[in-house]
Amino acid sequence: MAAEAVTSCCTEVLRLRPGVSLAVDRSGLAYLVHRSASQQLGALSDFQRRVLRQLAESECSGESLRAAARNGVGDGSTEELDGLVGQLREGGWLHLTVVCDDRPAYTIEPYLRPEKPRPEQPRADGGRGSGGSGGGLALSRFVVMRRSSTDLLVESPRSWCVLRVHDPGVAGALAAFAASPASLTAGTKAWPLPAPLAARLLSDLTWAVMAVDVPSDEDTSFHMRLWGPHELWFHKRSRREGVADGHFGRTSWAAGEFEPPPARRPPSAGSAIELMRPDLDALRRDDASLTHVLEERRSIRQHDDRNPITLEQIGEFLHRAAGVRHVAFHGGVEHVIGPNPSGGALDPLEFYLAVRLASGLQPGLYRYDRFGHRLERVCGLTRAVRRLVDAAQNATAGLPESPQTYPPQIVVLLAARFGRAGWSYETLTYSLILKLVGVVFQTMYCVATAMGLAACAIGSGDSAVFAAATGLDALTEGTVGEFILGSRPMVTPDGPRQRVAT
Repeated sequence: MAAEAVTSCCTEVLRLRPGVSLAVDRSGLAYLVHRSASQQLGALSDFQRRVLRQLAESECSGESLRAAARNGVGDGSTEELDGLVGQLREGGWLHLTVVCDDRPAYTIEPYLRPEKPRPEQPRADGGRGSGGSGGGLALSRFVVMRRSSTDLLVESPRSWCVLRVHDPGVAGALAAFAASPASLTAGTKAWPLPAPLAARLLSDLTWAVMAVDVPSDEDTSFHMRLWGPHELWFHKRSRREGVADGHFGRTSWAAGEFEPPPARRPPSAGSAIELMRPDLDALRRDDASLTHVLEERRSIRQHDDRNPITLEQIGEFLHRAAGVRHVAFHGGVEHVIGPNPSGGALDPLEFYLAVRLASGLQPGLYRYDRFGHRLERVCGLTRAVRRLVDAAQNATAGLPESPQTYPPQIVVLLAARFGRAGWSYETLTYSLILKLVGVVFQTMYCVATAMGLAACAIGSGDSAVFAAATGLDALTEGTVGEFILGSRPMVTPDGPRQRVAT
């Protein structure tokens, strides 16, 4: 495979993907190793080793590499170069910068092995040289473009690479392609690039699964139609396969630049109510078994307003489901141990209670101090707090007036202090937070069931209303889950009310 492009206008500049190491086993076989992949290259010649070192240290043009091959020792250097570059290209080990008229146009930055070899260059009108559906090409509906430093990044959760655009003309061409793919003609205002660069860009977009056939499986198949762009993006970005090199997992990217957020946030300005602490030793001895609780768990949306939940029950519930048991420092970061596992013991969740009706507790919005086991009053039953209660009611089965819905006595609002997890975890942060919400839901269900309370997880909420009620910055601390809680009616579809005991 030639190291330079097939057109006279466009050339390539190559560089080895960052974070890649060369390893050699006892038999002399060479391997490229990255934390997310590895590939055997076979036995390398001295010339191929030198080429790898060059590519690791600096950018190298295809022309300079071929000149070095022509001047190399022996007659096989050109073939050795082509074989090595072919392996690197097919394995996704090279950053490829396309240069047109001595100006860098864009760079292909792989983070996975390409799914297919690079295709034949499509025609400039958007059709294919051979095969295809005959309907031309269009920009994938999953493509996202965003700024990175002074470049424009073109990404897709279906792709194996990122396209880093350096030339504004290429960015304009992509916009034209999105607006009118069917009438695409190189060299015209609709495709404002030199014809060779336009053809090369279209070929690379197809290779990167950023340009797709019209019609494509994105529009016709069930397994693709069921994915919204944001959902597929989130799925891929929360798995290692969908994240560019060096930005996945617990990278501690903020270390040295930002102080890690403390586990305990500053207290609210309102008054505080001390809560009863349950006797955990007695509960260990007398409480229901895990199997019994799991089998009895149900989502109960109706509460008994004649006998509302009590402040004592609220205290027991919160301590058992969310109270902090232990705090420790490691590497300058504060770690929290409680009833729920959390990513790296960073536990970013805060518990708020929107109270409509409770015995011994005035209606309003409260924050649970998980360290001091007390309720801090945020505000009364304001319009925003009422909207939080109404939203939870509506989420259970429709409109407030529907006979299937009932006003909850309490809405437990799970809010995340995003920086607690985000300081350590980079692209994985939000995924970890949602996993933690699921864990906490199950814990709250089990505790409520053991206590004979009515509980139900809610599938959606209103972060903007929560921000209005609390005055908090939604990007600093915002709701990520809602859960309704109250006294269980004397008779429910599942039987009479009782505190579960063994």
